[in-house]
Amino acid sequence: MLGYILRRVLQLIPVFFGSTLLIYFLVFAMPGDPILALFGDKTPNAALLASLQDQYHLNDPFIVQYFYYITGIFRGDLGDTFSGQSVNDVLARTLPVTGRLAVMAIGIEFVLAIIIGTVSALRKGKIFDNTALVVSLLFVAMPIFVLAFLAQYFLAIQWGWFSPTVGAQNDWGDLWLPAIVLGLSLYATSMRLMRGSVIDTLNQDWVRTAYSKGMSRRQVIPTHVLRNSLIPVITNSATNFGVLLVGATVTEGIFNVPGVGNTLFQATLRHEGPTIVSFVTVFVIIYVLVNLVIDLLYGLLDPRIRYVK
Repeated sequence: MLGYILRRVLQLIPVFFGSTLLIYFLVFAMPGDPILALFGDKTPNAALLASLQDQYHLNDPFIVQYFYYITGIFRGDLGDTFSGQSVNDVLARTLPVTGRLAVMAIGIEFVLAIIIGTVSALRKGKIFDNTALVVSLLFVAMPIFVLAFLAQYFLAIQWGWFSPTVGAQNDWGDLWLPAIVLGLSLYATSMRLMRGSVIDTLNQDWVRTAYSKGMSRRQVIPTHVLRNSLIPVITNSATNFGVLLVGATVTEGIFNVPGVGNTLFQATLRHEGPTIVSFVTVFVIIYVLVNLVIDLLYGLLDPRIRYVK
């Protein structure tokens, strides 16, 4: 198992450097002068403009700027925004909010997918299965901003179950409504994966052998079926977790969640390179670590994976 973990960790190194290099290049290649964009319609004097460009190394070649950036990361310094704030402070303020939202959404998605997907597979072709498939199609086809506005209108305004917006209060309890919206928007794909995986596993020889030995359904389903059916759902949920960390901008905007999505969107409008690259780099690190954890879970769920060279 130790050798398997070491191989996976070593594979993350080129992924990290390749992704950060690509991200930095894309930001470097963005048209326009970010310092001028910071002043809006006003034009700064030449001395101030040159000073700010030197401060943020904007006059240096691309590879030199990347070197400054990557050395700062290894020192734990993500740089400063063009407004003078530390990116570390901005990230420390916004990432926990989006992190809580992502964890809650993935939890809702995962639980719904396992329960409904398993029951649908066991009742294949019956009313419950057909209804679950139709509902999942609705969630797949519905844009997330439509689902968000419907949830906001009915669950918050009409029925009063939740607060319609989050705002400065962003504890776990305040994030339930946007988490439900995100969880429902993602659950359909995971449910279909779980359903298909369970159906496929039910037809395997070892399941039929377990039944032939006299094991009951309550013994076979959790032990032999669910454990071997979880891998595609875990993979999809891990991917969704990474997507939520960077892609929940629309939901955060609708529910006024002070997370990284809104901050990253505003930084993109301002061409604020240090904020964009630093945020996305942190997302890359989190994403590869999540995938490392998923790889290790693969090895626990199916020991054969550890020995694949």
